[in-house]
Amino acid sequence: MIRLIALDLDDTLLRSDLTISYRTKKTVQKAIAAGISVVLASGRTPAAMEKFVKTLGMDKRNGYLICSNGTLIMKSATNTIVHGVKLPVETALTAYDLCSAEGFAVQLYEHDIMYVSKTNEFTMYDQKLTGLKQVVAEDFRGLVAKGCYKLLIPGDPMILQPLESILHTYLGESITLFTSKPYFLEILPPETNKGTALEIVSQKLGIPREEVAAVGDSMNDESMVRWAGLGIAMKNGDKRIKEIAGMVSDKTNDDDGVAIVIEKLMMYNNKA
Repeated sequence: MIRLIALDLDDTLLRSDLTISYRTKKTVQKAIAAGISVVLASGRTPAAMEKFVKTLGMDKRNGYLICSNGTLIMKSATNTIVHGVKLPVETALTAYDLCSAEGFAVQLYEHDIMYVSKTNEFTMYDQKLTGLKQVVAEDFRGLVAKGCYKLLIPGDPMILQPLESILHTYLGESITLFTSKPYFLEILPPETNKGTALEIVSQKLGIPREEVAAVGDSMNDESMVRWAGLGIAMKNGDKRIKEIAGMVSDKTNDDDGVAIVIEKLMMYNNKA
C-alpha cells in the first residue's frame, strides 16, 4: 500500500509550459480523496509554489509542503512553518565570498522576492520560472549575514562544475551541495534535503517509509527518491536519477507521466 506520495514540481508534476494538465490535476485530487497524502516537494519557495497548491485545492486541506529543497516544511492550508533550517551564517558568508571571488552571481530568497548579487541570463530564467520579483541587492553580503535558507548560484553548467569542486574543498560536510538544474548550483544547510524533509513529514503523518512513494526528475530529488519505499523517476529525468529509482515512468512530464504513475499506484492499492 502507498499512503503518501511526494511529487517534485518542475519537470515532474509541471509540464514544460509550467502548468498542470487537467488529467494530472484530477488524478492528484482523486488520490487525495482516496485517502492518499500528497506532498509537493520542490526547490521553489512557498511563494513560488502557491499557485500550484491552489490549482490542486491543497490550500483547503490539511497537508504538508516541502519547500526550498527541504529547508522548509509548511502546512498547505495555513502556510505555517512546521520545520525550518537555515544555513549557518559564517558558512553562508564563506560560500558567498568564494562564489563572488570567482565572478559568479548568487541568489537568495525572501518571501516573494529573489535577491541577486548581480544579474545574468540564468538569473533572468529563474525569475521567469518562479514568477518571483528580482531585486539586485546593493549589500548582498549583508543580506546573507541576516540568515537564509539556501543560496543558489546560476551559471553556465561548464563553469559551475569547477566552482562545485572549490566549494566542496573549502566547505566539505558543512553544506549540502547539488545541482537542481544543470545551470543552478544550490547550497543548503548540512544534512538537509528533500529526503530528510520527507522523513519528517512521514513521521508527522504516522506513515512508514515502506508506504511512501517519491517522484522526481533531477539531482535535488535524489535524496527523497532514495529514502522513499518506492522511488520513481520521470522518463525525462536525469540519467543518474533513473539509475537509483525503483521505477521509471514510461511517460514524460509533458505526457501526463505523473498522472499515469499515480493511477498505477492506486490500482496496486486497490488490489492489495
